[in-house]
This record gives sequence, structure tokens and C-alpha cells, in this order.
Amino acid sequence: MMPQRVRLQLETAAQHPTSIIGCRVRREPPDSTERYTRWINQLTPDQLLTQVFTSNGPTVIMPTWFCSRAWFSHVGPFDEGGQGVPEDLLFFYDHLRKGGGVVRVDQSLLLYRYLPDAATHSVLETTIWTHRVRFLEERVLPHWAAFTIWNAGRQGRRLYRSLTAEAPPQVVAFCDVDENKIRKGFYCHEDSQERPKPRVPVLHFRAARPPFVICVKLDLTGGAFEDNLRSLHLREGQDFLHFS
Repeated sequence: MMPQRVRLQLETAAQHPTSIIGCRVRREPPDSTERYTRWINQLTPDQLLTQVFTSNGPTVIMPTWFCSRAWFSHVGPFDEGGQGVPEDLLFFYDHLRKGGGVVRVDQSLLLYRYLPDAATHSVLETTIWTHRVRFLEERVLPHWAAFTIWNAGRQGRRLYRSLTAEAPPQVVAFCDVDENKIRKGFYCHEDSQERPKPRVPVLHFRAARPPFVICVKLDLTGGAFEDNLRSLHLREGQDFLHFS
């Protein structure tokens, strides 16, 4: 911890008594998890709440968390299920369910070491995926009559197949930039028990209608995806959410 960490986070917590207070971090080694570290440090205040569905997990990372004992007790204890349980993610979701906020002190107050044998690596991606999908279904999809999945590739199709029975009919289309997927015109859910099997249109992203659940990873295409998204002049949290 940097010497000023407790003072600065305590001052912020006093102003936001029902929030988890985080901070910016620097990494050791400096070049470890570069994309993840940029995400941690560069989210806007609004994105601390809109990007809670991504595979990166909590928008302020657990080693930086600071909150009152009273609020911690209100949210409830960590899940002590042991190895393989994403206890920080589960606590973070419960915190949001109870109306908690998320605030970041925009100073680097923690040296965050990368350890290849850290316990976090024991949590299966499929476990985290299941929790994320259910949280999306709980918090967002009931408020949308219909939506488009941005990415007709593997991750987008996986999300569609993971939705519970009520949600798939809300998916009115996939969208993409891949001409081959667009040319085919549809995605058929071959494993569905429905007859006929559901066929979901695949459109160019400019022809699709929001809201979007975006299953494209950020910061991986040299800015091409981000430029495409900006060109639509949409509002994050209302017209689209990141699920990548």
C-alpha cells in the first residue's frame, strides 16, 4: 500500500458510506496483465457500474476495496466455499443487489503483484460465466423487451445458448462485421429442443438495432471495434452493455 491509501480512501468512504471504494493500481512486474490493468485504471465513474458484467470481474479490484464495517455486515459475509469459489465476484454482486455504489480514488495507491500460482487461477472460467449470465438476466434483461447480441461468433453464440428459457426469444438478432457470417444470414440453434429450431438473423452492426449486449473483447482490435461502436453514438448502460 502507498502511505496515503487509508487516509484518501477513508475520506472518500465518509462521503459514500454505502459504496465500495477502490483505487488505481500499478503492477509488479510492470508489464503483467497490461489490458486488464488499463481497464482497472481507466474506467470512467459511470463505467464502474455499467461494466460490471464483463469477464474482468469487479470494476474495482478486491485488493483495493475499502468500506465501512457496517456496510460490509449489511451486504453479508464472503462465500467461504473454498478453492474454486469466486468470492470477490459474489460479494460484489450482492453489494450491487443491495444498492451499493462503486467509487474509485483516482490515484495509484496499491502495488498489485502478479503471482502465477495465485488462488484466483483456481476459479474455473465456466463457474464465472454462469454467475455472469445469471446476473445479466437478473439485472438487465427484464428491462429490455428485445436486444441484439453483438458478435455472431463463438462468444455471442455461447451467450445465446446460456440464456434461460425466458430470455432467448428476446434476442432479435446477432450483429457482426464478418462478411461470411452476415452473408449466411442467420444462426440456427441446433441443440434447441424447439421445433422448428430457432433461427436468429445475423446483420451488419450498422443495420442492427439497440440495445446491444456486446460480446467483443475491448482493446484487442487496434481500436477498430471501439471506433465502430462510437460511430453509432449510443449511450453505455442504456443502449449497450459490455459482456466480453
